[in-house]
Amino acid sequence: MCKACQQEYDNPVDRRFHAQPNACKKCGPRLSLLDNNAVVVEADDDVETTCKLIKQGYIVAIKGNGGFHLACDAMNVETVKTLRKRKRRYHKPFALMVRDIDVIKQYANVNEIEEHLLKDKTAPVLVLTAKENSLPDDIAPGQNTLGFMLPYTPLHQLLLSEMQQPIVMTSGNSSDEPQCIDNEVALQQLKKIADYFLLHDRDIVNRLDDSVIRIMDDKPRFFRRARGFAPESIALPNGFEQAPDILAMGGELKNTFCLTKGNEAILSQHIGDLEELAAIKDYRHQLKLYRQLFEHKAQIIAVDKHPDYVSTKLGKELANEGELKLEEIQHHHAHIASCMAEHGLPLNSRLVLGIAMDGLGFGEDGTIWGGEFLLTDYTRCKRIAALESVPMLGGTKAILEPWRNTYAHLMHYMNWQEIKDQYSELDIIRYLEDKPLKNLDTMMKKGLNSPMASSCGRLFDAVAAALGICRDAVSHEGQAAIQLEALASEVWLEEKENAYLYSTITDNDHSLINWQPLWSSVLKDMHEGKDRKTIAARFHHGLTKAIAEVAQVLCEKNDLETVGLNGGVFQNRLLLEGMIERLKETNLQVLSPLKSPANDGGLAFGQAVVAAARELQKD
Repeated sequence: MCKACQQEYDNPVDRRFHAQPNACKKCGPRLSLLDNNAVVVEADDDVETTCKLIKQGYIVAIKGNGGFHLACDAMNVETVKTLRKRKRRYHKPFALMVRDIDVIKQYANVNEIEEHLLKDKTAPVLVLTAKENSLPDDIAPGQNTLGFMLPYTPLHQLLLSEMQQPIVMTSGNSSDEPQCIDNEVALQQLKKIADYFLLHDRDIVNRLDDSVIRIMDDKPRFFRRARGFAPESIALPNGFEQAPDILAMGGELKNTFCLTKGNEAILSQHIGDLEELAAIKDYRHQLKLYRQLFEHKAQIIAVDKHPDYVSTKLGKELANEGELKLEEIQHHHAHIASCMAEHGLPLNSRLVLGIAMDGLGFGEDGTIWGGEFLLTDYTRCKRIAALESVPMLGGTKAILEPWRNTYAHLMHYMNWQEIKDQYSELDIIRYLEDKPLKNLDTMMKKGLNSPMASSCGRLFDAVAAALGICRDAVSHEGQAAIQLEALASEVWLEEKENAYLYSTITDNDHSLINWQPLWSSVLKDMHEGKDRKTIAARFHHGLTKAIAEVAQVLCEKNDLETVGLNGGVFQNRLLLEGMIERLKETNLQVLSPLKSPANDGGLAFGQAVVAAARELQKD
């Protein structure tokens, strides 16, 4: 600090004596503007010059307080396309920042709840319904929503005060890698993406992505919990007061980890997908940082049952090194336990019906689960119904190429020759005819790289691909389902009474939802020329109705009063709100995630709670 600042900072009667930050024209912090060759740009005002560069169509990497953003003019179609190409983020939506609420209202619908949240100190990215023809399609391809946030640092305030239009503010990284936080690293890693760099000289110790929220059923729901919320603790329910210190490692995708200390759980910020070396390195760094910060000495390590998850392997290493107890928690049990705990259900609460719908999780029987009805408390989880399992043709390829799921579903529920005889003119049938069907049939018949999966996520992919949505491939998780939801929302209310049908079958005392009637209706409607949005809406209504009706039967049969909804599929607004509406009509208590994401970002919290409950009730 300069002499004047130091005197103020050292004087107990000065208000700055109690201040943590320091800001002064003489001693900093200081800004610097560089080009992508790390050459300083001479400018009278770095902020004003940065604004001019953005308006001229350049991409600027801007250092914030939790990491770097890549910024550009959201109205400049060519610049947005260039950013997508350089960043290798081909379809995932970009977040936007604007100077105030009035600007947002030009491009999206904002209700009272949403306006309050946008102005909140947490300043999340809020997913809003877009107005027609409001911004270039490349901002959020195939979607009818836009993610907006307001400035949340002084630097952002200065930048946006000069901007009349929205600017893209996407994370400063190459696709799938952690956000850059260091000046030198950013200049190296982002030089092929950004044209210019606006830097400051304050070090970022802890990487924090922007939190992402959407209002569903009139309540804020996390898509990503990070800046503004982590590491804010979540109170554990009654009965957990004597819980041991636990470290829960989370899942593979959208990873977070969780520490329990006393009667509180501390859920980390969003780490990301542990499929890249850089993300794994950041995961290890954050684990170390949190354990030091909270002086946490774990007595139990909790992990997902999937043996190949990076988080599971690392958890086992930590347990072995520290000679600690290891608890392996089934994926969907953790999802439901997380939902129960955040709603304050006590340790000795009655059983609930957990409905877990997601892409996939390692099941108790060694198969892939993802559409489950579970008789659940904190220590136990029994599968009593599920979506019928269908082969995942090519294993992980089925996640990346949705058409594989369409063919697997059609072959599972129908006869291919009969389909061709009736629907040979359909685009999806002609498309599939060009695929190596004999090889695929052999894979299914012999179980070669075609694991059976009850995945609701793959059902969404199958229907989306049948309608020509992301048929060949997806570039990010949930892409096909999100675009299918956007289509369905256009005629959602009109098609409520036209829900596609389903049937149920019993297999070893388990109820299974069979989709043969649904697929017959999809093909029939396509044959009759129904538009895609109508079919998409009828599918959503059919899925909602099937899950709700099966849930009601199971609750009556097992004398249950409470239903817990969780899993990434419930980030679909139509499905979540439709389920809540239908189940409340039956007087059931319905719980759904509010304090943690429905996706795997909330998994670690559930793992911690289950491990704690088992330890507390082991006697």
